[in-house]
Amino acid sequence: MTRFHRSLRAIALGVGLSLTAAAVAAVAEPAAAAEKAEGVVRVQSAYGFDDTVTRIKADIAGKGIRFFTEIDQAGLAKGADIELKPSKLLIFGNPPLGAQFLTSNPYAGLDWPVRILVTQDADGRVWVAYTDFAYIADRYDIRDRPAQIKMASEVAGSIAGSVTAR
Repeated sequence: MTRFHRSLRAIALGVGLSLTAAAVAAVAEPAAAAEKAEGVVRVQSAYGFDDTVTRIKADIAGKGIRFFTEIDQAGLAKGADIELKPSKLLIFGNPPLGAQFLTSNPYAGLDWPVRILVTQDADGRVWVAYTDFAYIADRYDIRDRPAQIKMASEVAGSIAGSVTAR
């Protein structure tokens, strides 16, 4: 992927074109799309869609992490007369940790705060996805924050993992 294409992708993510991406993903099989998406970590939830969202939000709160907002992408799509399987984007973060990435490279703010996508595929399987922090560090050439990258990866993995077993 060229630097130009990476920049375009980062801009698209940063300015909220997630609804467009979600609408495209509704046409393609989400599992196949996620497997091809560079830097995406994806796990299958053991719970239904609403339960998964509720459990992830509870895990975020239980860890003392600030929850910013929930974007109901399927609801937004419905308002535009586009059919979309259930899809919610959860936005949260720990400002003292996130700021460490931004002090290394301010453009990393395109990927902070942290986002987790909960989506349901055509077969009814619920998926939890987020951007791999090593990928983000590489994208922004962040080499001076290995402990913070490790911590962010562990926390996101723990949050996503909170819905993988009953």
